[in-house]
Amino acid sequence: MEWSELTEGAKAVLEQTRNMKNDQIQIVEFEVGFEQEAVSGDGEVYKVSIQEEDYQSLKKYTVENEYGDKFHMARNKNIVKIILLENGKIPENLSEFPVFKQYKSDVSVDQELEK
Repeated sequence: MEWSELTEGAKAVLEQTRNMKNDQIQIVEFEVGFEQEAVSGDGEVYKVSIQEEDYQSLKKYTVENEYGDKFHMARNKNIVKIILLENGKIPENLSEFPVFKQYKSDVSVDQELEK
């Protein structure tokens, strides 16, 4: 599966594994059903939305991607984690690795409360 075939929400999630990737692994946690308005650098308002079709697109991509990265994806109800694997394996101690959680409703609510 090629990048151009992904849904926009799936691209937003996978871009986090690319942008935040450290020397070993990146974990991205997101919620199916997440929606939020955001403002780009030039002031344009756009909507970030991660829906069921985005999850299905990600599921297909993590199995069929043509770029060499290997992923593990797990879902519990509406919370999904994607782990970018190093050397094709899940590390033994995942707690040592950063988790990107921007696309979760509870995280966005917490960020609003801090303002």
